[in-house]
Amino acid sequence: MSKKETKKEHFLYNFAKHKLAVAALVILVLEILAVIFLPVIMGLDPVTSDTSAFSAPPGGAHPLGTDDAGRDLLARLLTGGRVSMLIGLGATLVSVAVGLPLGLVAGYYRGKLETLIMRAADIFLSFPSLVLNLVIVAVFGSSVELLIVTIGVLHWPAVAKLIYGNVLSVRSREFVEAERAIGSSDAKILFRTVLPNSIAPLWVSLAFRISNAMLTESALSFLGAGVQPPQASWGNIIQAANNLNVLMNRWWQWIPAGLCLMLTIVCLNFVGEGIRDALDPKMKRL
Repeated sequence: MSKKETKKEHFLYNFAKHKLAVAALVILVLEILAVIFLPVIMGLDPVTSDTSAFSAPPGGAHPLGTDDAGRDLLARLLTGGRVSMLIGLGATLVSVAVGLPLGLVAGYYRGKLETLIMRAADIFLSFPSLVLNLVIVAVFGSSVELLIVTIGVLHWPAVAKLIYGNVLSVRSREFVEAERAIGSSDAKILFRTVLPNSIAPLWVSLAFRISNAMLTESALSFLGAGVQPPQASWGNIIQAANNLNVLMNRWWQWIPAGLCLMLTIVCLNFVGEGIRDALDPKMKRL
C-alpha cells in the first residue's frame, strides 16, 4: 500500500470517528440531492403565481404555503437552496483561485512581490466586505454570476494570508533546499513540493468559507441587494420577515428558509471541524 493511500485511509478513519461531522455530512448530501432533484421530480414551479392562494398557509396544493405573490414556497425553498449553495461554493472557488496563487508566490519569492501582495490584502481587509458588496451591486446590478465573483474576489485575502503563512514555514525546510540543490525549477518546487505541504489548512477552512459566503449572500439578499425576485434564494425568502405582519402572523413565509440556512451553516461548520480533527488529531477539542 502506498503512502498516499495510507494517508487517505488514516484521514477517513479519523473523520469517521467524528460522529457530528459524519451526521452533518449526511445531512448536507441529502440537502444537495433534494435541491437538485426534488423540483424536477415533483414538477415544482417557483415563479408562477397561484391567483387563488395569495399568502395561503401550508396545506393542500402548497405544503409550505405561498408568499404574498401566490408563489409556492416549497418550490422556492428548494430552488432557493440550490442558488444559495451554488453561490457559496462558487464564491469559495473564486476566492481560492485568486488567493492561493497570490499567497504561494508571496511566500516563496518574498521581496517586492511579497510586499505588494500582502499590502493589497491588507487594503482589501480594511474595508467592510458587506459594504463593498453593496456598492458593487448598486453600480453593476445584481445577478447570481456577479454575486459569485464579487463575494469570491472580496474574500481572497484570507486565503492568500493562510497559504502565505504556511509557505513561509515550508520554503526553508530541508526537502525544499534539496530540490533547489539538484536544480529543480521554481515551478516544480512550488507545485510539487511547497504547495502539497502548505495546502492542508486550506482544506480545513473550505467548509467554513462556503458557509461564510452563503451568509454573505443571504445578508445581501435580505437587504434587497442580492438575488432578485422572482428568482429565489434563502436570503430573499427570509426578506419577507422585514414586514411585521409577516414576521408575526405568517411564519411559513420565512421560518422554513431560515431553518434550512441555519441547518446548512451548522452542518458545514461541523464538517469543517471534522476535517480539521482528521488532518491533525492533536487539534481536537476536548
